[in-house]
This record gives sequence, C-alpha cells and structure tokens, in this order.
Amino acid sequence: MKAIDITLVTCHDYENPTSTTEYVQNVLLEDRLIAEALQSKGLQVHRTSWDNPMFDWANTQVAVVRTTWDYFNRPKEFAAWLTKVQHLTRLINPIETLRWNMDKHYLQDLASRGVNIVPTRFVEIGETQTLQHLVAETGWSKVIIKPAISGAARHTYRMTLEQIPAHEAIFKQLIADEAMLLQPFMSTVETHGEVSHMVFGGKYSHSVLKRAKAGDFRVQDDHGGTVYPYEASEVEMHYAEMVTAKCSPIPVYARVDVMWDAHNELALVELELIEPELWMRKHTQSAGLFADALTKAKNGE
Repeated sequence: MKAIDITLVTCHDYENPTSTTEYVQNVLLEDRLIAEALQSKGLQVHRTSWDNPMFDWANTQVAVVRTTWDYFNRPKEFAAWLTKVQHLTRLINPIETLRWNMDKHYLQDLASRGVNIVPTRFVEIGETQTLQHLVAETGWSKVIIKPAISGAARHTYRMTLEQIPAHEAIFKQLIADEAMLLQPFMSTVETHGEVSHMVFGGKYSHSVLKRAKAGDFRVQDDHGGTVYPYEASEVEMHYAEMVTAKCSPIPVYARVDVMWDAHNELALVELELIEPELWMRKHTQSAGLFADALTKAKNGE
C-alpha cells in the first residue's frame, strides 16, 4: 500500500509561504478544510507543490490538482509534469480532463455540444490580421482579449473601438506566441456580476457572486474584486450540472463561471477543471461534499 491516500497539489508560493496576507491565508484555509474533511474519513492526506523535486509521486494513491496557480506561466513544464506523474499516481481531475481544460479552446467543444457560451472569436498563433480588422469583422463595439492559456486575468484587456490602436502592439506580440480569445464585453458583468457555481461529482454544491471594483471589469479578488455568497435558482443549478455533464468523463470537481448574455440567458464564461478557487470558506458544508466526491473517485466509484 502507498503511504499517502491523497495529496493536495499546490504551487511553490503556497507550499510554505513566508507572507501571511489575507489572500495567502485563504489558500491555506481552503486546503485545510479539504484536508480535515478527508482526514475525518480516516484518510492520510499530504500537501505539496507540483514541482517539488523531493516528493515521490509514486508514494501517493491520488494527486488532487488544487492551487497550482503558476501553471499558466509555465504551461510546458506543467504539461511535462502531468505526463510524468500520470504513470506514478492517479490524477484528479484525470489527465485528459486537465489537458483539455488548460486551453480555452475547450469552449468550442462545449458550444458544439449545446452549451451557450460567451460569443468568442479564436485568433490562432501567427494570424496576421490586425486587431482593428478582427473587431470590425465581429461588429462588437466593446471587446475583451485574453490568451487561450491564462489565469488570474493575465494579459486580459477591455477596450472600446477608439482604444484598439493603443493595443495593436501588445496584441501582435502576444499572437506571435499564443492563441488569443476575442469576445464582446458583456455589460451585465457591471450590473449583475459573474456567478461561480461549484459542482462536485456532477452534483451542484454552492455558488458565489463576484463583482469587480468600481471602474474595473475583472472580478478576481486579486484585482480588487469582491465575493459574496449567492443563492442559485433551480435553473442555475441545472445549468451548472448540465455543463459538467457535457464533459467526458464527468469531472470530480468543477467551477462553472456564468454571466448573463445580451438576451438575459445564462452564458458560460469559463469552466474551471484544473485548479479552481472553490470558496469553501463561504459554504460550511462544501468541504465535506468535496471530500465525498474525492473519496468516491479514489475508490473508483
């Protein structure tokens, strides 16, 4: 038998942090809640960074990818780590899900399966059209651009038609090396915010509402956004479960980020299956639900 039942995978910055900011404390709290819920089931739980050279991944039955919040800055290294570790332990979510979800082209797959997504024009590496030309083709008056592999709003920009020339240089620089997403700016994010629905083992758990700070559009808390508990409607719960059901296999854990589109319909912004912030601290029962889903996956149920 392997000595460790479940290892929670983080990144170097959060493995043994020296700073005690509120943000870092929240990361540690979330992992502690998960660990305690798993330990209450009699499981041996460990926690380490994905790039820890001293850890033997063959010594754990399961590796749960949790707060690897540097992978989008090191995608090739992270992909290589996944390839190596898949032969030593069981990854959750499974490796095919992680690889698929690393690149936001997965939105195309979900759209083809009937999921209403935020309208998206994918701009592939090496495309030569100017940003102004691309936006003119769409007819959108306000747009967002962001990389296909990204997190924490890295290189995410909002602009009006008048502001496009000022972003041509950075767009040209980015598109030379990575695919980009061009999307209409959804004004509902300013009025309604963005809602994240957590789904464990295909079953809805809880939700939070995220709002950007005044004058900004980024709802992430590391950009000044605020988070509130949110009471989802039956329609919203069903939508979140429907989105995860379109994945194969159904993910053990998922965060379904949703906005309201121009027709006031629910639209998928992102489906986070790699290292989603789950806001368990906002919902007291969620760590237990997450632990239940992990335990079932570990046991092959």
